[in-house]
Amino acid sequence: MATTKRFDVKDLALAPEGVRRIQWADRQMPVLAAIRDRFDREQPLSGYRISACLHVTTETANLARTLKAGGADVVLCASNPLSTQDDVAAALVEEFDVSVFAIKGEDNDTYYQHIEAAVDHKPHLTMDDGADVIGVLHAHRREQLGDIIAGTEETTTGVIRLKALEADGALGFPIIAVNEAQTKHLFDNRYGTGQSTIDGIIRATNVLLAGKHFVISGYGWVGKGVAMRAKGMGAHVIVTEVDPLRAIEAAMDGFEVMPMASAADVGDIFCTATGDKSVISREHMLRMKDGAILANTGHFNVEIEISALRQMAAEVREARAFVEEFTLEDGRRLYLLGEGRLINLAAAEGHPAIVMDMSFANQALSAEYAVENAAVLERKVYPVPDEIDREIAKLKLATMGIEIDVLSDEQAKYLASWNEGT
Repeated sequence: MATTKRFDVKDLALAPEGVRRIQWADRQMPVLAAIRDRFDREQPLSGYRISACLHVTTETANLARTLKAGGADVVLCASNPLSTQDDVAAALVEEFDVSVFAIKGEDNDTYYQHIEAAVDHKPHLTMDDGADVIGVLHAHRREQLGDIIAGTEETTTGVIRLKALEADGALGFPIIAVNEAQTKHLFDNRYGTGQSTIDGIIRATNVLLAGKHFVISGYGWVGKGVAMRAKGMGAHVIVTEVDPLRAIEAAMDGFEVMPMASAADVGDIFCTATGDKSVISREHMLRMKDGAILANTGHFNVEIEISALRQMAAEVREARAFVEEFTLEDGRRLYLLGEGRLINLAAAEGHPAIVMDMSFANQALSAEYAVENAAVLERKVYPVPDEIDREIAKLKLATMGIEIDVLSDEQAKYLASWNEGT
């Protein structure tokens, strides 16, 4: 059915293809589907307005459907200018009655206009992937803060920003850090981003990874996942780090560890995964070999010093879709993928649905938890409650046909005691 709500998407005629792809993803998201069925019966979000700033993908569409099934009035905008799947955006508007403001490749002004449109929804709950809605609310919509009972945050970068807000005593409402759930970061960040980052690099370039020197900046959960997949495809993986514990872990996992200044001399493919800025700087790019490929899988496009790369270039051209070729004064060519934005979403489809099933189950149940506990939550960043995390893990195991052991009463008592030794 056609929606009567406001929207800004590329083309509503794309909706039929979007519906097919949303349904395909739904088959791989049984935990979220089970939550959607319960939400439809119990209506735990009835009467609540939700403004969500997330990657507009097939998986996100199924989260939006779940929130609507629970009674919520949902508005969705993109959390990255290149991550929107236009057919999905059209399907959400045309077939699922969700107000969407997102167009793949939108310019910076349009991107923030769309965020403002989501904020115009006057939400009771926010959902962020990078804290952009919360940033707009705190910067110049502060009069709305008192109407918001809570928000959720999907990604590491956003959680860092929100913890900084909390530390400054400036956080306007409670936040549930979905990113910190073990069923999110252990699986989404490691297996989801690991696979989809490699997918994005290969789709953009069609390069063979085997035999290449593949440099990964950052050995958090995302870096671990990318390193694991690159190694599995035959690449020689090099890790750069600033954290000594993570550097040791990378070395003990079998990867070469060195500073970026050294890695710049030998790398064929570079991928940043740190959440920080200028991880690959002008000085590093000046040392790189002809043909080096630069990609980012951190949330914002600040990890590669793109402004310096443009200043260094004598010529810039599009080599192929999502690949910019920068020819330097000395004739060397460097290749930037996806404008330095999230390569797994800029050039590919993001995480597999089976992984996002757990991440978005956390989002849906965290929204329900926020509504139920609004009276007691303070203006702090909270982890996802352990009981939600464990319940999602149990549900996922069940959908995979996996059974596990259960502690006996004797074993449980032993683990809880201090006076029973050898």
